[in-house]
Amino acid sequence: MPASATGLPRIDPFRRALGRFILRLFGWRVEGDWPAVPKLVVIFAPHTSNWDFVFSMSSVFSLGYRPNYIGKKSLFWGPMGWFMRWMGGIPVDRSAAFNTVDATVQAIKMTEQVIIGIAPEGTRSHTKFWRSGFYHIAVQSDVPIAFISLDYQKKLARFAEGITPSGDLAADMERIRPFFEGVPGKFPHQASEISLRPHEAGATNK
Repeated sequence: MPASATGLPRIDPFRRALGRFILRLFGWRVEGDWPAVPKLVVIFAPHTSNWDFVFSMSSVFSLGYRPNYIGKKSLFWGPMGWFMRWMGGIPVDRSAAFNTVDATVQAIKMTEQVIIGIAPEGTRSHTKFWRSGFYHIAVQSDVPIAFISLDYQKKLARFAEGITPSGDLAADMERIRPFFEGVPGKFPHQASEISLRPHEAGATNK
């Protein structure tokens, strides 16, 4: 994958044009950008609809970046496997030797440029907590965490440079929360609370 001026992986002109076309078709716009680094963990929220994938991917495509996501290795075969890779999918082996965090960290370390997109809510339904896997992936991979919020009222995908994780999960969640808090998803009543599970509230990962 060719390097960009910012160091992030780039896509071909067709996919960039496709992303811009989809955004124009639905009346969406993009604001902001990401830091000039070769590797990122990107979290997007709120996640309340399958449309979130369409608008988040189209937004990233429109800026010329190549987003990635993690999928089970068994799904990457035949024509579907080709399509999943074309859309940025990275196959990982979720065998007994690796959990999803370990497999994702390994995938990040094995490439020179990568943008890993993660929905920390982990579901389109309402939950009381965010899943913290994205944070542990970033810490163990030594990469920043960037943001995308999807505001369906304004039809705005807002990008931000985010944070460099300190290893103090609870403290860093307080830095993450303001960017996403109050952003209306497609189905606002399904948005999850931006909080940690009680046993993680005082956790560190150094």
